[in-house]
Amino acid sequence: MPVVAYAGFWLRFVAHILDGLIIGLPVTIVAMIIVLSSGFGGFIRNLPNAPDPDEAINNAVGAAFFVGIGLIVLVIFLGSWLYYALFESSSWQATPGKKVLNIFVTDINGAPASFGRATGRYFAKFVTQLIPLGIGYMLAGLTERKQALHDMIASTLVLRR
Repeated sequence: MPVVAYAGFWLRFVAHILDGLIIGLPVTIVAMIIVLSSGFGGFIRNLPNAPDPDEAINNAVGAAFFVGIGLIVLVIFLGSWLYYALFESSSWQATPGKKVLNIFVTDINGAPASFGRATGRYFAKFVTQLIPLGIGYMLAGLTERKQALHDMIASTLVLRR
């Protein structure tokens, strides 16, 4: 029987930071373009001088700003979900951050995670984030199979090559 090497908390933490940098830089650039082209400066400048604050919010600049913010949120949400789910269910079985550290995601039996399971793992992270002090994540350093709460929910493992 082959020896299974589980990836613990710190490897996963570093992979998360690498993935954050990979996702964060392009998202920041796109967000800045959207914000700057939405008239944000004009909206903020006119807000205190508006006779009726509701009028400032209803003007075209304000509407464009709020639409821009909505687009940013949508891009971040869809982009991060697809980034994690597509990479973790690909032949790599890992995001680029995990790949650099030679760790990968499997189902509970060691088989590659499907797109559905990787999607479930991504959304289960929202539950993990609800646990105070990061305890849901710290479980990856404390449990026998190094599973964080979202791994337990999605029936996944993170292994080392």
